[in-house]
Amino acid sequence: MNKLSESMILQGQAGALACLVDYPDPQLLSQQHSGWAFICHPHPLFGGTMDNKVVQTLARAYVGCGWRVLRFNFRGVGGSEGVHDGGVGEAADLLSIINQIAPKGPISIAGFSFGAFVASHAVEKLHAQGRSKAGEELGELRKIILVGTATTRFDVRPIPAELQNHTLVIHGEQDDTVPLSSVMQWAEPQVLPVTVIPAVGHFFHGQLPLLKSLVIRHLTAQIQN
Repeated sequence: MNKLSESMILQGQAGALACLVDYPDPQLLSQQHSGWAFICHPHPLFGGTMDNKVVQTLARAYVGCGWRVLRFNFRGVGGSEGVHDGGVGEAADLLSIINQIAPKGPISIAGFSFGAFVASHAVEKLHAQGRSKAGEELGELRKIILVGTATTRFDVRPIPAELQNHTLVIHGEQDDTVPLSSVMQWAEPQVLPVTVIPAVGHFFHGQLPLLKSLVIRHLTAQIQN
């Protein structure tokens, strides 16, 4: 993505995974390093990769806020070994990567479309392990960002109540891949706010700068529990 990006290979549960780490400017990193962010890409059977434009937009927002970012290709995509596992294996791979890169300290998880579904399962597991509690040995899950969440096709897990103030859900009003009504039905029982961008579709064409600004605002907000 930029001169401060680094390719690496990490081990997932089905083999090697192709990863890319995006680093903040060194001066910014020394001033306000916030932790590690892990971003999940859209559906691999429909062309989704870690180079997706929405995923890259999320990465730029994190980097600009002082986070180290790790993107990776799901199994079977772009140099990653294994075969598509419907989200189960992909969530396990995400947790494996988190344990390798950031076993302690603050982390953030984000996902776009199918990646948001995978991210929700990882959040649920980390919360159950106590990783989402500030002050625990494993650190704190500080921010969660779900974009174009694929609620019509997958079992997106609810966000634990303790983490809802730390979560940003963004959706396009005219999303014809995942209708807004489906995301609202998922969010309603949780009383989880959804930020809607008017007149935009699933891939946020023409509104990626706005998407980036909304993410930055969430990352820099002081959360009150």
